[in-house]
Parts: sequence; C-alpha cells; structure tokens
Amino acid sequence: MIERESFFPENKRSVSGKNWVFRKIDESQTLMISQNHDLPEIISRVLVSRGVSNEDVNNFLSPRIKNFLTDPMQLIDMRKAAKRIVDAISKGEQIAIFGDYDVDGATSSALFYRFFQYLGYKAVIYIPDRMKEGYGPNDNAFRKLKNDKVSVVITVDCGTTAFQALETAKDLGIDVIVVDHHKAETKLPLSFAIINPNRMDENSDLGHLAAVGVSYLLIIAINRILRESGWFTSKKIAEPNLLKWLDLVALGTVCDLVPLRGLNRAFVSQGLKVAHRRKNVGIAALSEVAKIDEKINCYHIGFLIGPRINAGGRIGESSLGSNILIADDKIEAQSYAAKLDFLNRERQKIEQHVFAEANDQIAKAGKDKAALALASSNWHPGVLCIVASRLKEIYNKPVCLFSIDKKTAKGSGRSVSGFDLGSTVIAARQKGLLSNGGGHAMAAGMTIDVNKIKEFEDHLISSFLKSGESEGEGEYYIDGILDINGANLSLLDQLEKLSPFGMGNPQPRFILNKVKIVKPEVVGQNHIRCILAGFSGGSLKAIAFNCVERNLGKELLQSRSLLCNIAGYLKGNFWQGKQTAQFIIEDLSTAHN
Repeated sequence: MIERESFFPENKRSVSGKNWVFRKIDESQTLMISQNHDLPEIISRVLVSRGVSNEDVNNFLSPRIKNFLTDPMQLIDMRKAAKRIVDAISKGEQIAIFGDYDVDGATSSALFYRFFQYLGYKAVIYIPDRMKEGYGPNDNAFRKLKNDKVSVVITVDCGTTAFQALETAKDLGIDVIVVDHHKAETKLPLSFAIINPNRMDENSDLGHLAAVGVSYLLIIAINRILRESGWFTSKKIAEPNLLKWLDLVALGTVCDLVPLRGLNRAFVSQGLKVAHRRKNVGIAALSEVAKIDEKINCYHIGFLIGPRINAGGRIGESSLGSNILIADDKIEAQSYAAKLDFLNRERQKIEQHVFAEANDQIAKAGKDKAALALASSNWHPGVLCIVASRLKEIYNKPVCLFSIDKKTAKGSGRSVSGFDLGSTVIAARQKGLLSNGGGHAMAAGMTIDVNKIKEFEDHLISSFLKSGESEGEGEYYIDGILDINGANLSLLDQLEKLSPFGMGNPQPRFILNKVKIVKPEVVGQNHIRCILAGFSGGSLKAIAFNCVERNLGKELLQSRSLLCNIAGYLKGNFWQGKQTAQFIIEDLSTAHN
C-alpha cells in the first residue's frame, strides 16, 4: 500500500498553492526488484510507486504486444463487424470511414485507409466540419454518403451516442459499424455493430484503449478472417505486416490521454520504434516542421506532432489531419505539414485570447469553486479543450468551457485524475441538462442550452465533491529528492527505461533541494529559462513552460538571491546533435519552507 508524506511543514504550500507529496513505498519490494532485476534503487522505487510487482517488471520495462493482446473476437460485435467488412470487400461495396476531427479520429481513419489500401481496396474518409457539422455522425453526412453509393460506414472515435444519425443511416440502408471507446449508456443506438470496450454489457479488460487501439483490434480480426477464408492466397498477395502501422496507433493513443498501461503501453512502446523510422511521410513531414531531430518520444507526439494534426480540425480544414497521415507523396505531405504548422500558430494566438478571458472570469468569480463551467460568445470552440486543460492544471479542478452561439453553447471539458468527467456528462444529459454530450474519464464534449449552463456547473460541482477527489486537490506527487550533481545524463538514461510516460505512468518527478535561480529570462511567448545552481556546487539548465502569467513565473523572475526548492522532472535537451540534461520546472518553494 502506498502512503503519502508531505514535503512541507503543516499548512505550508508551494508558490502554485500545491502540497508536495512523496509516495512512501514498501522498501522490501524496492529491494527485491532492485536485486532480482539488477536495477538501480531509484528505478526500483519508481516501479514500486507505479504499482509494478516483482513478477511484472519485465513486461513493464519491455512491453510486447503479444504479452498483452487478447483475442479481439472476445469483444461484443467484433466477429459480426469483421465478417461484414470482409463481405463488403469481396463484393466490391463502397466502404466509408467516418472519423472524428481530433488525433484519435485522424489516426483511426488513416489506419483503416492504409489497411484497405494494402488489400487493393480504396475506402473513402469522411471527417465532419467542426463548425458546420459538430461532433460525430449526422443526418446530412449519411445522406451524402448514400448518394456516393456507400453501403458500409465505419465510425471511428465517435458514434456511441449518435442515436438520431444512426437511425437515419439505417433508414437509408447503410450498415454502420461503430468503433469507439467513449462512455456508453445502457441503451445503444441502432446500428449493424458497436465495438466499444466501454459498453455497459462489455466484460473485456480493454476499456483503457483509445479508438485507434480498438480500430487496430478490428483490423486484426478482419485480417484473420481473410486469412482463414483463403483470400490472400486467392489474390496472390502476402499478408500485411500489421506492426508497420503501429506509429499511427501510438500517435492516437498518446494524444487521447488514455492510460499508458497494459496493451496501450505495448502499443506506444512498439509504435515509437516504428515512428522513429519515419516511414509514414506525413509523420516525417510533421516532425520536420516541428524541428524534431531526435528519436520521436511521447513528448514530441503530445506537444509537437499532435497539436499540429489537431489544428486542422480546430480552426481550419477538418480533413487535413487524416490527409497528411495517408499521404504517400513527400511533397504533398510537406504541403499539408506547412498548412498545419501555420494553423497551429494561429490556434496558439486564439488560445491565448480565450485563456486570458477565461482566467479573468475565474479571478472575478470562480477561484473558490470546486469545479468550473465558464462561457462566452467570444470564444472559438476549436480551442476550448486546450484552454480547459491549461486551466485544469493551474487550478487543480475539473474545467468545462462553452462557446455561445445564440441560444446554444458547445463545450469541452477536462478532468483531474480520479474524477470521471465522461460519466458525469452522460448523467447530465440523462437529467436533461445537456442536449448532447459524452466522453471518457479525463475529457468530454457537450452541447447545452445557454440558460442551463449554471445548472450544469452545479451538477459538475456536486458530482466532483461526491467523488471525494477534492480531498486530493492541489497535491503534487514526488518520486524523490535529487542532488543537482545527480541530475545528469546517466540518471536520464536510467529513467528512460521506464518510458513511455503518460496517463497511468506519469513522468518521474523530483525535488532539487536548496538551489539558486541564475539568469532567469523570458523565452518565446510565455516560457522562462534559467540556470539552477546547487548549494554545494554544480549547475543545471532549466526551463518552465507557459508560466509568465502565473505565480511560478513571477517567483522565478524575482528569486535570484534566494535558496529555493524546485519541483519538476529531468528531460534530455538536444542541440546540434548533442544531448544534455535539462530540468523542467513545474513548481517552486523557498527553501525555508
């Protein structure tokens, strides 16, 4: 059992208002893992703190898909869906892939497209326009697809709550196969098949998968049926190596903020190896505009590649994200990448405006609320989820933001660890507070009548307080204390054994005790760079992101002469082909605390 121990004396907090908490671990388990697996103590401690047992160490450090992959046919409707798709391929029916406009939807769409392309079959991809069509399947889209002779539609990362649209599709004679992972209700929409590990009647242990992970399982199932039926032999083509598309699976999994455990961890670990080879010209082009000149890791995916793919759906052309991932021509991919890079810069400008206004609202009325629901007619709906995520991190509480258009508002929310926002949103819809909405534990989208926003906020606050998670509000979890001389490349190499990092396996975080901040300066729009000097010698380059307007940024710029305790994590910094260790500052306290 993991106990918690505060770094601070009673009632003391950091400049960000957080209580730094150590995980007090089972020392005997730490020693056992260290001895049995020949690992440094600090690595063993982190493993134990993540709940990894002695028996699971090898699978954690070297996650292989075959060790976690269960039979896809165990999922409800999987066999039925796979057979229908095989039948459509065999008869030459037109299949459409209906994807969401975010990274999970784009990668899922591209994954199916690549697989069908290998089979010599050309599917079409339909990505709805965020502004005109909104999220998920809609009546007009199905009518367009019917006019284009489509008889089978595979919805990816959407569809579980599309009751009206799927009924329309059925009336039109379209067989819809829903491939999704969002929270479902007891009642499901009419469709040919719904593959979703988060169905209420599903007994699998795959509820942590992103939509792209579920899509990959369906492709495995389709491939198996094709093999068993002798299709590959009759067509005189070799079976595809499904591993070569794991870069898409890793990309969608990381960006959708699902837990990186079990099969997800294996998907990402193996997918990063594929991504590093940059065989997908779209991923290669995005890496180039993002100036990634090292092995692609989760940070690059989550903060450099993913946001550019999302930018198309947020403020530009919704289809750009999937288009770049299915591109085979290098020049074409570079053109898409340039467009997405431009849109991402424009998105950042819009985001800063929305963030400033939302932060102003909180300062006036919302600081003491347990959860927040904010709205404005001046906010672009495409950036709400990003701003909500930033505000959630700053204020350590669930945040939902709404963009008002006349009498209706579209919103996006982000949650804190331990509070299931998706279920809360579904409950709100069932109560009549929302006209539409759904999601998963950490993120959700919704549509609401403007007059009900306050009532929805009350529902959000009540649900959060009942969950008990508010008791842990403002806690920052620490894995240990480092001497500044020990924060080096050698330690970084050891910590990399624990990657990939993300939900369910957070980046190991440490305290640098009693250091001085030297030469702090603002870089970029909102970051602060400095040098950390140790009390007994040694120094380390450091940077704090998106902090100028926060208490952390103000303290960094003013604490030149004070001894401070710095909280954050160690990261490699690549420059001109050389790697150095760098500390990412996330919080600060004066050393007398």
